[in-house]
Amino acid sequence: MASRFKLARAGAGVTGAAVLLMMAAAVPASADPVTGTVDGGALGLNVDVGDGFKNDISTQLIGLNLDDGTKVGTYCVEIDTGLDRGQPLVEKEWDDYPDQSSAFNDNREMINWILHNGFPEKKTQALAKILTDRGTALNDGSLSVKEAVAGTQSAIWHFSDRTDLNQADPVPGDARSGADVLALYEFLIGPDNVGLRDEPTAALQIDPKAKSGTAGELIGPFEVRTSGTIEKLATTLPYGVRITDAQGRQLRANQIVNTSKLFFDVPADASDGAAKFRLTASAPVDTGRLFVGQNENERTQKLIVAESDEAQLTAEATAEWNAADQQEAPPNPQGGNGIDEDVDDDLASTGASILVPSIIGGLLIVGGLGALIYLRRTRNRPEVR
Repeated sequence: MASRFKLARAGAGVTGAAVLLMMAAAVPASADPVTGTVDGGALGLNVDVGDGFKNDISTQLIGLNLDDGTKVGTYCVEIDTGLDRGQPLVEKEWDDYPDQSSAFNDNREMINWILHNGFPEKKTQALAKILTDRGTALNDGSLSVKEAVAGTQSAIWHFSDRTDLNQADPVPGDARSGADVLALYEFLIGPDNVGLRDEPTAALQIDPKAKSGTAGELIGPFEVRTSGTIEKLATTLPYGVRITDAQGRQLRANQIVNTSKLFFDVPADASDGAAKFRLTASAPVDTGRLFVGQNENERTQKLIVAESDEAQLTAEATAEWNAADQQEAPPNPQGGNGIDEDVDDDLASTGASILVPSIIGGLLIVGGLGALIYLRRTRNRPEVR
């Protein structure tokens, strides 16, 4: 009797494991944010930004390593918060700046202008020429990298944190370099700075990341925002579901550009289901893009890109739908496996990612049912004495 109980429990366990496996396979993945970690950079001079802050605070063009190994240069836009080098940073829209009371929200256009007209967007030689043409006598007739970093960062803090560079002693203990830093600072915050009002386009972003609807509808739109070129479109789609434009025309990777709107075209006879698509793009993470700490409970400096570079990026979107109020859908006329692999010419599809666990789950269910049938037959067999 004990052996029968163990067998029954084993059969139920196998069936339960199969159901859990198939449920896990059906859970859609979330979009991949553009993330990076702090690594190195170019040091600037220490500066005095007045009361309320250290009068000898360091400046730095901070290196940010993105997930694909690309490195971009960034500046701090939150002077009173330390830099947690171990915490990943994630790209955000300007409107999603975590502290709504920050001066960044009032002055971000001015900061954007500084990034496009300061170092390293403009090299030291170009900045030196601008300053000398304005009548500034530079130390040794040139501008060093350390001076350029200090002047640019100080100008950003002026707008992001409402600080003012100490004009009498901008670089404590170094009057000659201080004069150069002050000249660059005054140029970057002065009347030439009329602001850059347009936020740089996201390197790669899909908005929204998820939507729901009913079979028979176009579920969307999912708007693509990118500063680069879409190279791949990979999908996980049940049979008959397609990725289309608003007119229902099926889309391929080379037809998707910035501001494209994508839809899941779900047949009217489809059962309850879910699907996803993934885009891959080569895109520059543009000057002016904002990065904040991935963990909101652990504060770290917010950084803004000052030196863009090309990166390999991915993003996903998912859709779920309910069956329409009608009779059960007819069987697949082609006898397929229910997965539509929408593959661009040289692109891999992720369709098999759900198929394999589903097959394994089916086999486990069959095994569990077999165990239960065997138990029933054994239970009904006369005992031999």
